[in-house]
Amino acid sequence: MDVATTTQAIGAATPAAAATGISADFEMFLKMLTVQMQNQDPLNPVDSTDYATQLATFSGVEQAVMTNDLLKALSAQLTSGGLADMAAWVGKQARAATPAYFTGQPVTLAPNPAALADHAEIIVRNERGVEVQRFDVPISAEPVEWAGVGTGGYPFADGLYSFELISSLEGEVLTQDAVEVYSTVTEVRAQAGETILILKGGVAVAATQVSALRDPVS
Repeated sequence: MDVATTTQAIGAATPAAAATGISADFEMFLKMLTVQMQNQDPLNPVDSTDYATQLATFSGVEQAVMTNDLLKALSAQLTSGGLADMAAWVGKQARAATPAYFTGQPVTLAPNPAALADHAEIIVRNERGVEVQRFDVPISAEPVEWAGVGTGGYPFADGLYSFELISSLEGEVLTQDAVEVYSTVTEVRAQAGETILILKGGVAVAATQVSALRDPVS
């Protein structure tokens, strides 16, 4: 019996056990090697270099599996540790380019107009994407408070609103970007190896997309 036939026969008999054995205990390789030697053709014995190749291959597989297991364990530890650290973010206000949940209280916007712009305005859209308001803002990175009040002085309905900043120069649009807003963090989750923040109104954003954090405004 040649090397390939022996290996395939053993692997076909117990594929799951073989894979588990290699990752858990290198003795599985020794058992396979013993079976191979017992079943080889005396008139055509396996060359010693083939044994050396098998040894290197199985050793490499074992090391690769162990490395993957260690990386998974390390990733899990880092994620859980980061989650515990970021639990302190709950109740804070995070700044990110996401929709904001309006409940009658002013929403802090953080527009960043293009430096060369001579005019900047913010477009407000409701959950359906319909424009409900637009207003001019200074060519400055200073925060802006959106009161959520319409032309007639009536407040907009509660719900999610998105904000878009248009920077222009002499009537030509330079940039058109989502505006970052401050929203209260209500939950921190570990999802697919990433830390996700749940903001007021159910908006989800990756922690890596948060550009600022502050205490809630009283």
